[in-house]
Amino acid sequence: MMEEAYLQGKENHQVVMVGRNTLDVTGVVGVESFDSEEFLLHTECGYLGIRGNNLHIKNLNLEEGRVAIQGEFYEMSYLDDGSTRGEKAKSFLGRLFR
Repeated sequence: MMEEAYLQGKENHQVVMVGRNTLDVTGVVGVESFDSEEFLLHTECGYLGIRGNNLHIKNLNLEEGRVAIQGEFYEMSYLDDGSTRGEKAKSFLGRLFR
């Protein structure tokens, strides 16, 4: 059931960067941590790490799943591969029994 919700939520996640100083993210489940150099967002597609300089929250609305961040961005990456736990277990077993 949890995996189905995880897959269905992928439609609601967007990352829009305006210039190099404003980032709008939708589909945010929670803000795990943040400081002026790094943000870790829990999104519907996995954990999103954002690194930069002088980062700060411009707007935060977790009821709508929206976060706007301002600053100078250097790097943005997902910290997992986006697959569900069931898919990871199947691929692991597939590699194990080749």
